Amino acid sequence: MSDTEDHGFARGLTNYGDRDFSLYLRKSFASSMGYSREMLAKKIVGIAYTPSGFNNCHRHFPELLEAVKRGVLAAGALPVEFPTISLGEVFLNPTSLKFRNLMSIDTEEMIRAQPMDAVVLMGGCDKTVPAQLMGAASADLPAIQLVAGPMMTSRYGEERLGACTDCRRFWAKYRADEIDGEEIGKIEMRLATTAGTCAVMGTASTMACLAEALGMSLPGTAAIPAVHADRLRAAEATGAAAVRLLADPVRPSQVITRKSVENALRALLALGGSTNAIIHLTAVAGRLGIDIPLTWLNELSDTTPVLVNLKPVGAHYMEDFFFAGGLGAVLRELKPLLNLDCLTVTGETLGERLDAPADPVDRKVIASAAEPLEPQGGLVALFGSLAPRGAILKRSAADPTLFEKEGRAVVFSSLEDLANRVDDPDLDITADDFMVLRNAGPTSASGMPEAGYLPIPRKLSSKGVKDMVRISDARMSGTAFGTIVLHVTPEAAQGGPLGLVRTGDRIRLSVANRSIDLLVDEAELARRRAAFSPALRDPETLRGYDRLYAEQVLQADEGCDFAILKPTK
Repeated sequence: MSDTEDHGFARGLTNYGDRDFSLYLRKSFASSMGYSREMLAKKIVGIAYTPSGFNNCHRHFPELLEAVKRGVLAAGALPVEFPTISLGEVFLNPTSLKFRNLMSIDTEEMIRAQPMDAVVLMGGCDKTVPAQLMGAASADLPAIQLVAGPMMTSRYGEERLGACTDCRRFWAKYRADEIDGEEIGKIEMRLATTAGTCAVMGTASTMACLAEALGMSLPGTAAIPAVHADRLRAAEATGAAAVRLLADPVRPSQVITRKSVENALRALLALGGSTNAIIHLTAVAGRLGIDIPLTWLNELSDTTPVLVNLKPVGAHYMEDFFFAGGLGAVLRELKPLLNLDCLTVTGETLGERLDAPADPVDRKVIASAAEPLEPQGGLVALFGSLAPRGAILKRSAADPTLFEKEGRAVVFSSLEDLANRVDDPDLDITADDFMVLRNAGPTSASGMPEAGYLPIPRKLSSKGVKDMVRISDARMSGTAFGTIVLHVTPEAAQGGPLGLVRTGDRIRLSVANRSIDLLVDEAELARRRAAFSPALRDPETLRGYDRLYAEQVLQADEGCDFAILKPTK
């Protein structure tokens, strides 16, 4: 046969021992889908497609897909969508993080195994974008990210509502008996009313912005609302951009570099973004051998201002951020701090992108670097005897009056223990105590859920207590707020100091010193350590993915990726 050029359907042929026969057979089967011979000869843009009845964020993806295809066809290539796992944040048990790595494997292997010359990654809900970036980084085929976009806000009376910061705000009111069951039921139906991801700077919107800051998505596309016509235009443009990657390939390994990761960290800090983004960005960068030590985060945080006035840190919503200028406006304010020579998927550098004419900026939503909302970044890493390898605090969403504090530990040994005792009227706790949850880290049975936002005990919330120091090896939603120390590493289940804490111990928090310390003498800790029994599941008692996860998952400071998915030396 004459048509054996290694692109399109001729790429990565199934091996039957006869290459020409393999191509002949593949084209025969592809013809059954109605492709003409002219289409069969074209280069292919694969589209990693993730709709699901269990993923409300992606319910507009059928329409978005058609726009991507339109862009690909108009630019002269053949679009071919393929399904992968889709992760709907609130529909997964025990937690979506457990399945992020599975989705990354699915994405990587399907990109590598199927015949495509470039790929568009369609994701949005919290873990889908990092999973796709992880998989694409490992496969290293030219790739471009297209995100779902955020929901539009809703209304309840005179109040503007948006998932999911307002979900938590009203639930706290309900727990404090400020509103009744009938009212919380009405609010429940008005919090999330359109397609798209959470309407605030939660994990999904943070990761959308970081994908753009890294250079993996088209400029200006991170914040477009899911239901806005511009979202469809962005999808069409993304399809066309993917075709340009066929002629001038730009691979993820050329885009995701130490310099672009630094840019993404700067953006994260300026956004006051989700704590989860540290785990995800660490995992994405780790696929290309780039480490993100938490000391690096602190160095950048000291010199990066918070610029974005969005919930849960501020007052506004993602649609406001879009109309205010979006991520481009933030990056222009950060320009003196950024690595402008970083390559993006468009083939331009970040500096060339930022030199383009810009729209006016709404300073109520996006502050200038000269007059920031806060002089230092929204996230900070803490180290000390309680967290030898680090913990994370979202200080921009916390109460500054609690930043320098010593308190008595009130320990909950598991999520079940927390659920059983937190509202016990006889619980021995005051607002000055530190709530401590352990055995909720990545290798625990719970799989590191977003449980770090420990509920204020009802006996305190009913008296008006809105915040107190809470410490755990769990995560929290990017839509949450409070003085919450997360990702304590090593986790309790691995024998970390968190597993040795007992109710009555003293803990000292100092944001100024970047420290979190357990004030128990070493002799006592040694006695406790000798008697310690880790709350780990025996992999020999597990099967399938559950077993693979238990055997391979790494700690939070390594992105909770699997050891076998890290690059080989």
